[in-house]
Amino acid sequence: MDPIKNKIQNTSKETRQDLYGRIISYSCIILIVVVVLSIFFFVASKGIATFTINHVNLWNFLSGKNWNPAVTDDSGHAELGALPMIVGSFGVTFLAALFATPFAVGTALYMTEIASHRDEKFLQSVVELLVGIPSVVYGFIGLSVVVPFIRHHFGGSGYGILSGAIVLFVMVLPTITSMTVDSLRAVPRFYKEASLALGATKWQTIYKVILRAATSGILTAIIFGMARAFGEALAVQMVIGNNAVMPKGLFSSASTLTSVLTMGIGNTVMGTVSNNALWSLALILLLMSLVFNIIVRLIGRKGRMQS
Repeated sequence: MDPIKNKIQNTSKETRQDLYGRIISYSCIILIVVVVLSIFFFVASKGIATFTINHVNLWNFLSGKNWNPAVTDDSGHAELGALPMIVGSFGVTFLAALFATPFAVGTALYMTEIASHRDEKFLQSVVELLVGIPSVVYGFIGLSVVVPFIRHHFGGSGYGILSGAIVLFVMVLPTITSMTVDSLRAVPRFYKEASLALGATKWQTIYKVILRAATSGILTAIIFGMARAFGEALAVQMVIGNNAVMPKGLFSSASTLTSVLTMGIGNTVMGTVSNNALWSLALILLLMSLVFNIIVRLIGRKGRMQS
């Protein structure tokens, strides 16, 4: 009788532990969902006030080229043209991704297909070190090295989209590299073995088989890198020039959504037109992060369908 009783007690104890574990897990999930929805609702409620309370036209806000909340136009509305910041943000983001992708893919291929175990560990340590460097350090390096270099060789002030893109290139390089390494390692080993068995060379196998099999993962890595570059504030703010006008080229000073936000949000009063306009820029950033996540999911789904 005692063994049966002990078994019942043990089973009920395990059942209670399982119930407690479920309650804790679901509570954490619900908390995360509530926090995310609260952030989205808060930013959205503040961001749409520019259009609902201050009666600013949405198209004029997105396509306008003049940003000066303290000045009003002929119709009595503040000059709130976000196009220069949107162009600046996308400019530095795409340039940084364009610079970083070849280096990241080449480094990942070397680590997974060519390097010895010791060299791979060394490069992995370097990549992890780049991830851990604070943004302000990248900004100071860009301010001390990149800006004077561009000023000396290309003229101008040295501040601009190119300087911001170079700094972001170094910042997003470890992110794209790490995710590309994981994608290459996820390629089934028999793909490579079958290609070599059919007579393909090592480089033909890398180009024709491994890279093509890992395409969806590499694209996901690039999108994640672009998402980080799009939301970076401090480092870009230090080297881009922070001039809220339409950029005339890669060497002219410009601004991004994040740089205008970080400079202006502490100098405005809650509820004013200037403050609401900055929250609208924050809403654009939030929506762009959602767009990047949707693109990543679509790429991942397409990759699963092809495999």
